[in-house]
This record gives sequence, C-alpha cells and structure tokens, in this order.
Amino acid sequence: MFESEPTSTALALTAAGLLLVLSVLFSRPSERIGIPVVLVFLLIGLVVGSRFGHDLIDFDLAFRIGTMGLVLILFDGGLNTPFRQVREHLLPASLLATLAVVGTAFLVALTAWLLGLDWMMALLLGAIVSSTDAAAVFSALRGSGVQLRRRVGATLELESGLNDPMAVILTLTLTAQLIGGGPFSWPDFLGHVTIQLAVGLGAGLAMGWLGSQMLARIRVPAAGLYPALTLALAMLAFGIPTLFMGSGFLAVYITAMMLGNQRLPYRSGILRVHDALAWLAQISMFLVLGLLAVPQILVSFGWRGLLVALALALVARPLAVTLCLLPFRYSARETAFISWVGLRGAVPILLATYPVMAGVENAMTLFHLVFFVVVVNALIPGATVRWAVSLFGVERGGVQRPAPVLEINAIDSLPVQIISFNLHPAALVTGQPARMLPLPAGADILLVVREKQALPVTPDTVLQAGDHVHVMVRPEDKHAVELMFGLREDD
Repeated sequence: MFESEPTSTALALTAAGLLLVLSVLFSRPSERIGIPVVLVFLLIGLVVGSRFGHDLIDFDLAFRIGTMGLVLILFDGGLNTPFRQVREHLLPASLLATLAVVGTAFLVALTAWLLGLDWMMALLLGAIVSSTDAAAVFSALRGSGVQLRRRVGATLELESGLNDPMAVILTLTLTAQLIGGGPFSWPDFLGHVTIQLAVGLGAGLAMGWLGSQMLARIRVPAAGLYPALTLALAMLAFGIPTLFMGSGFLAVYITAMMLGNQRLPYRSGILRVHDALAWLAQISMFLVLGLLAVPQILVSFGWRGLLVALALALVARPLAVTLCLLPFRYSARETAFISWVGLRGAVPILLATYPVMAGVENAMTLFHLVFFVVVVNALIPGATVRWAVSLFGVERGGVQRPAPVLEINAIDSLPVQIISFNLHPAALVTGQPARMLPLPAGADILLVVREKQALPVTPDTVLQAGDHVHVMVRPEDKHAVELMFGLREDD
C-alpha cells in the first residue's frame, strides 16, 4: 500500500483537476449555445464514468461530497441575502419552502405511481425532487443577463434557500419508513418535522449571533484567515444541530444570513472565497451524478424519467406554487414565472444517494429517475429563462448597476462601502459638476470611467450619461445616494 503512494494520490488529483478544467472551459461555450453550465458538468461526469468505469467514486463518498457541497452552497446564498428581502417576502417564501414542497412531492409521487412505481417508492422519488436549488436558479438568472422585479427575485431566492430542509426531512423519513417496514404515522412524522425545523432555526440564530460577535472581536494576523473562520462556522452550523436531531441545512442558511447582514471584516474577500467554494461545490456535485449514473439503466428508464420530469415542470410545481401564492396577490405572470424557474440541481443529487446507501430496494431506479429530472429541468426551464422573463413581463426597469471595479479590502471592518452606477440620462446628477452634488457627509466620488478611460474627479468634473461612477458611501446613506445617481427599481 505504501509503495503505491504518492502515485495513486497523484493520479486521483490529476483526474480531479482535469475534470474541473474541462468543466470550467466548457462553461462559456455552453452559455453561448443556450445550455445551462450545470448540465455541462453533469455530461462530462457521465462521459468519463461510462468510459473509465464507475470505480472512481462510490455512493458513500458521493453523499459526503454532496453534503459538504450543499453546506457551501447554502452558506454562500445566505451571505448574499439581505434582511430587507427576508422581512418583505418571508411569508410567501416560507409557504413555498414547506407546503409547496410537500404538494410537489405528492403530485410527482402520483405521476410515478401511475407509471408503475410502488406507492412508497413513488413518494420517496417525489420527496427527492421536491425542492428547488438556489445555485442552479441563480446561475441561470445571472447567465440570462436580466434583472427581475424585486418581489419575484427575492421570493425565488428565499424559497431556494429555505426549502432544502423540508426535502431532506421528507427523504430521510420515507427512507427510514421503507427500511423499517412499519406503519406510517402522521403524528410522528409531523413531530419529527417540527423538531428538525425548530432545532435548526434555533441553532442558526445562535451560531449567527456567536459568529458575528466572534468576527467583530477577533483580530487575526492575516486577512486570508477570515474566510477560514467563516468556513469553520459553516461546518459547525451544520454539524452541531444535526447531532441534536435538527436541520443542519436550515441552520447553515440562517447563520450565513445573519453574518452577511453584519459589518464583516475583510467582507469582499470573504464573499469572493465563498462564491468560489459554492461554484466548486456545484461543479463537484454534478460531476458526481454523472460519474455514478449507468447509461444502460438510463436508457431502460428513459421514458418514465422524461414523463416524471415533465410532470414536475409542467404540472406539479405550477399547481403547488399557484395555490401557495394565491393569498399574497402575486400577478398571474409573476406566479407563472416563479413556477417555471424552479430548477432542480444539487439537492436531488445529494438526496438520491441516501436510499442507495441505506439499502432501499430498487434505489438505483430512483437515482436514475432523478438524473432525468435534473437534465430536463436544466434543458427546459433552465435554458429558457430569458424567454420566460420576456413572456411573463417580470423584468425590472432601469439600467443595471454594475459591479464595482474598486474594492476596500481591509482586515478591520470599515464603516464605508463602494457602490457603482452607470448614469442614465434622466438621473439627477447627470450633467451636474461634482461640486454641485449634495452628497451626504462622508460620501465622495472616487472615480469616473468614461469610454474606457479613468478620469480623476475634480470639483469641475461634469458627470455625463453613460459614465461608470464609483462612489464611497456610509451604509446608512446608501439609499439616498442611489436615488441621486439614478438606481431605478420596478417592484
């Protein structure tokens, strides 16, 4: 065994590196031809797995990779979720994350039962594919280059971050039921769900508070240690509540959301690191699904898988979403768009490995049916996001605010941030010299980029339409500056 090292490790790392390189290189061409990038990762894994066999990875390792990957994805999503969205859209998103998940699972199960699956197996399949995936949803939205209305985008984001725990609870409970073989008890099931959610919520709030206090007080010798500390908090937020019968995934999302809404030291560096980790997790999970899938089994269950996937996209999710959003006066177009952009991705991949590991009979059938659900969701809703935005009229008006090219990277937390604007002709500041702008105290224009040229800002600099303007501002003055520089949002 010793003599095979470091050769075996070198081969494993070489294979992993090549897979990642191929996945990243094919991401840009996939966007150009309209294929979601996550599907490229999956197809590369399928080709490699069918060519070199399926000994590269087993289901136990896949489950661990998937669990860690989902923790990283949810933590990144929570860091980028502002409290304003939570306050305004928590109730409808919570219904989508609970009742809509259960309703979707039941309707998918009904379809699978009609196609010949045993009822309990059909319910398990429905539970596995019942929740949407935050990383898949927002990579598709970012790739489409559109701005959604605030209510639509916020509802989709919150739902995707909050609905994973319910799908996990449903899957684990039904798997245990299939293994145990005893009668199903609704009181026991509801009690288990309540405990999982309550412990997960409490742990997330506690870890978020403790983490924010720790980051505010600890001074580390190198800035790169801050992302290491937040990664440790993500692991603890999942591990501790899970050990006490709670939902670790819910705790991770709540913890990250609390941290992301605090004044973090080295904030931009922390966000960049977790964005990269979330992408790495997304790539890894889709590669794993491809590596584990067996083409012969896929062919044998192809027609059933396609029918289940179409029933999910065209019937189950639209019906469940419509019923849950009825009390909140979402327009028919908004409801239709939210129903359509309910992509499946990392979560079904993770959950599909659990029944196989647990030894559930015919679990490999479920795993390969999930493959079709992920592929069809990526090809139909995922590749038609831009078309759906236009069809349902949910795009937000105004000029998109660009990401800043200037950043403040400091170990200590600074009470300012840099925001950027592309000036619209109708903006209040357009045509005005810098000295005439009623900027709040402490705010200042740092740089103007005009026709790819960086201009130093003097009191006589006149702002023009199309200028890319970078402004330093205190967080409490951000809204006032946005109004002056023409950030327009259609709610």
